[in-house]
Amino acid sequence: MKKIDLHIHTTASDGTCTPEEVVREAARLGLAAVAITDHDTAEGYLRAAAEGESCGLEVVPGIEISTKFRSAVHILGYYIDVASPALDEVLDWMHRDREERNVKLCAMLRASGVDIDIERMHARFGDLVGRPHFAEIMIENGMARDINDAFERLLNKNMPFFIPRQFLSIERSIEIIREAGGTPVLAHPFQYRLDDAALRELIEHCMASGLEGIECRYTGYDAAQCAYLEALAEEYGLVKTGGSDFHGAHKREIRLGEGGGELCVPYAFLEALKEHRGKT
Repeated sequence: MKKIDLHIHTTASDGTCTPEEVVREAARLGLAAVAITDHDTAEGYLRAAAEGESCGLEVVPGIEISTKFRSAVHILGYYIDVASPALDEVLDWMHRDREERNVKLCAMLRASGVDIDIERMHARFGDLVGRPHFAEIMIENGMARDINDAFERLLNKNMPFFIPRQFLSIERSIEIIREAGGTPVLAHPFQYRLDDAALRELIEHCMASGLEGIECRYTGYDAAQCAYLEALAEEYGLVKTGGSDFHGAHKREIRLGEGGGELCVPYAFLEALKEHRGKT
């Protein structure tokens, strides 16, 4: 069976592997296709697609947009036009919000005795700097043991270095993806810790705005959970997707195409997504 991975992050957002490295590794592993779904940016796709042509690997353009319903919810977008003007205005706004938070976090670290500023963060980590990069700085300065410790004690909500962010609404996020020609999909539904009634409410709310799919297979989801989500997708007439949420060294336990070792996303999911797009 041909396997795929439709949920991957690169150095264009908070991953540690470049788009080219992701594609080469996916080809080495024998994956049939991957989707680059960086947080709030599509900048890594073109590099991945060029490498995919060299490796003979199918690369799907994607994105993962952070939104808010009652709590944080993520919406994946597949087959977006990465040059669409629909993406530019909103993604630029999201990047500005991220940069303002990064500047504040640098100031907080300096107040704690860490010699850092936003210019050096960009020089080291590139254009898009996020909390995993600050976690690395914290580890190097003896403030945390590892990435998980940095987040749990310092960077997560209600912790000393947490700075809240602004979110797009679910409605606007789905609208942006559709305006860019993409297919919007609800990411990792069990991560929101909702019971059946609340999850259905979320799905139906998203569908009212144009949701077209559910991520049914994901790292850590067992066979029963995947079957439950696939049944929901069929009940609501939504396409099924799946992926590892690979981030490289920032989440070493998650392997490309395999998740924790049990993930299996069939190429048939991608074929069904393409068929769905041909009908809409």
